[in-house]
Amino acid sequence: MEMNQYLEVFIEESKEHLQSCNERLLDLEKNPSDISIVNDIFRSAHTLKGMSATMGYEDLASLTHQMENVLDLIRNSKISVTPEILDVVFLAVDDLEAMVQSIAEGGDGKRDVKEVVNKLVMIEKGESPTQAQTKNEVAVAVAEVKNGTKSQYDEFEYTVLEQSKEQGFDAFEITIALREDCLLKAARVFMVFEVLEKIGEVIKSNPSVDQLEEEQFDQEFTVTIVSKEPQEDIKKKVMKVSEVEKVEVEMFTLESLREKQETKEHEPVVNVETFGETQEISTNTAAPATDQKKQTSAKQASNKTIRVNIERLDILMNLFEELVIDRGRLEQISRDLNNQELHETVERMSRISGDLQNIILNMRMVPVETVFNRFPRMVRQLARDLGKKINLEIIGAETELDRTVIDEIGDPLVHLIRNALDHGVETPEVRKSKGKSEEGTVILKAFHSGNHVFIEIQDDGAGISRERVLKKALKNGVVNEQTAATLTDKQVYELIFASGFSTAEVISDVSGRGVGLDVVKNTIESLGGSVSIDAKEGSGSTFSIQLPLTLSIISVMLVEIQQEKYAVPLSSIIETAIVKKEDILNAHNQKVIDFRGKVVPLLFLKDIFQVPVHEEEDEFYSVVIVRKGDKMAGLVVDSFIGQQEVVLKSLGNYLTSVFAISGATILGDGQVALIVDCNALIK
Repeated sequence: MEMNQYLEVFIEESKEHLQSCNERLLDLEKNPSDISIVNDIFRSAHTLKGMSATMGYEDLASLTHQMENVLDLIRNSKISVTPEILDVVFLAVDDLEAMVQSIAEGGDGKRDVKEVVNKLVMIEKGESPTQAQTKNEVAVAVAEVKNGTKSQYDEFEYTVLEQSKEQGFDAFEITIALREDCLLKAARVFMVFEVLEKIGEVIKSNPSVDQLEEEQFDQEFTVTIVSKEPQEDIKKKVMKVSEVEKVEVEMFTLESLREKQETKEHEPVVNVETFGETQEISTNTAAPATDQKKQTSAKQASNKTIRVNIERLDILMNLFEELVIDRGRLEQISRDLNNQELHETVERMSRISGDLQNIILNMRMVPVETVFNRFPRMVRQLARDLGKKINLEIIGAETELDRTVIDEIGDPLVHLIRNALDHGVETPEVRKSKGKSEEGTVILKAFHSGNHVFIEIQDDGAGISRERVLKKALKNGVVNEQTAATLTDKQVYELIFASGFSTAEVISDVSGRGVGLDVVKNTIESLGGSVSIDAKEGSGSTFSIQLPLTLSIISVMLVEIQQEKYAVPLSSIIETAIVKKEDILNAHNQKVIDFRGKVVPLLFLKDIFQVPVHEEEDEFYSVVIVRKGDKMAGLVVDSFIGQQEVVLKSLGNYLTSVFAISGATILGDGQVALIVDCNALIK
C-alpha cells in the first residue's frame, strides 16, 4: 500500500490530535477529577497511535501507547492526577510533536525518548517520576515499548481477524529467522512475503513492512496471516526460501484477544481511523438522543470541508491578481471608447470579479485561534518556571486573518506574552502586599475593526515605570535629556521598542537581553501593521497590534507628482486637503500646517522621490494627511486621481532597500505606480 498519498493528511490530523491533547491536559489540571476530560485525551492519543502504526511510524505509536497506559490508569481511578504526572505527560506530548514535525520536514520521525518512557513506566508502576531508576529497568521498559507483544492489534486488524475467522480462515503468527550470513535481507523478506501472499492474506508484520524493506531489523521478524492452509504446510513452504534458518508457525484464537479487548475498552466511543475523516461510532446504547444528533451533525460538517494545500491558494491568488490588473485596463479602455454596451459589460465583470475576490480572500482566511492555541501551554510552563500564578483568558479566537499574516504573527505574540509574564505580572507575594489577588490575569484578545484586525495583550500587573524607562533610555543614548523632558507618557512607553532596550536588572532565560520588542515592532510594521502601548503604573499594561486583513490586494488613493503616479494605501490616510501656499508655516526648519488644531509637518514627495520638475508650482497644494499611531504628516502632491483597488507587487531582489516604497502596481493604462510606505515616511 502506497502511504505517501496519505502523508499530508496524517501530518495535519496528528497536529490536530496533539493540539487537542495539549488543550485538554490544561483543562485536566484545573479539574483533576473530571474523567470525561481524561477520556477525550485518551481518544486523541488512541487515534494518533492507530494512525502512526498504520503509517509505519513505530516509535511514534510506541510512545503514544506508553502514554495511553498512564491515561488508562487515571481514567480507571488507579492513580490520581498530580502536577508531576501532568508534567511527564506534557513532555511526552512535546516529544510526539517533535516527531510529527520531523516527519513533516521529510524525516523518519525517530527520537530518543528513553527518559520520558522511563518516567511513564515509573508512573505506571505507582512510583514517583522524579525517583531514579536503574539503567537495566530503563532498557527493559524501552525494549517492551519498542517491540510490544506479538498479540498487539488495533481495532481495524482485530475486526479483519474476526471476520476472517467467521469465513473459515485460521489466524497464524509466523516468526521467521534468517541466517546470520544472509546478505540481501530485504530480498529474502520479499520472497517470504511472496510465498505468504499465495497461501493467505498478510494482516500485520513486526517490524513494519517499510522497516523490513530498509533492513531495519536483526535476523528475526514476525508476520500475522489468515489462511485455510494447514500449519505444517505453511512452515514447509516458507522454509523453501533460501537463507531462511528457522520458521515457527503458531496458530492463535481470538478468544484471548477478545478478553483483552473487553477488559481494555470501556470507552463509550470507538475511533475507526480512516485518513481524512475520523468516524465516531457510538457503542453506548443508552446514550441520549441529543448526543447522537450532535455526533451526526459533527460528521456532516466534517464531510463538507476539504483540505487544500496553501500553495494552490497562492497560485489562485496570483492568477486573480493578474485578473485585477486586466480589469483595471478594461475599465480604462471602456472610459476612453465611451461605448455603452462595453461600459455595461465591464461594470458587470467588475462586480463579479469583486465577489470572486471576496471569496478567494475568505478562502485564505484562518482563525487566529491556530496561533492562540499554543499559548495556554506556554503560559502554564512559564508561570511555573517564574513561580507565578497566572490565568490566561483568550477572547475572539474565531477572528480571521489572512494565512500569510497568521504565519508571521506567532513569534511577535510569543515575545509580548513572555514580556507580560516576566515584566508585567508580579509574584504572588508582591501582588498580595499590593492588595491584589495572588493570581495575575493576562487577556489575549482579537477583534475586527474596519479593514483591520486588532490583537491586544493586556495584563493586570505592575504596568510600566516612566522613570525607570527614561533612566535606561538616557543611559543607552536612545534619547537626550532635552527631548526626554518633553515626552508624553505614551511616547516614553514606546521607547521600550528601541533595539537592545531592556529594563530587566538580571538577564534570565525568559528576558533581559534587549532582544524581543524591537523585533516585534519590525515584524508587525513589515506586515503593514502597527503596535502601540497603553500602561498605568501599578495597574497593568496593554499592547495593541493593528494588522491589515490581507496583504496582496489593497485599496489606495492614486496621486500624481508631475507626470509620475504614486499610490498611497487608504489604511494610512485620514483625509485629503487643499492648502493655500500662505497657510504654510515654518517650525524648526520644517514646513508645517495647522490641521484641525494640530501642527502637522509637510513632506514634499517630489523632493523625497527626486521627481524631475517640468511645471511651475501652483498657489494651492494638494495634501494627503496620513498617520502612523498617534503621529501625523501631510504628503504634498500635485493632484489626486482617485481611489482604486490595486495588486501589491514586490520590487524584487534588486530593489530591496528603496526608501519609503513598499512595492509597485500595474495600472489600467499599463503604467507602473509605486506604492508609498507611509510608516517609513513618518519615522
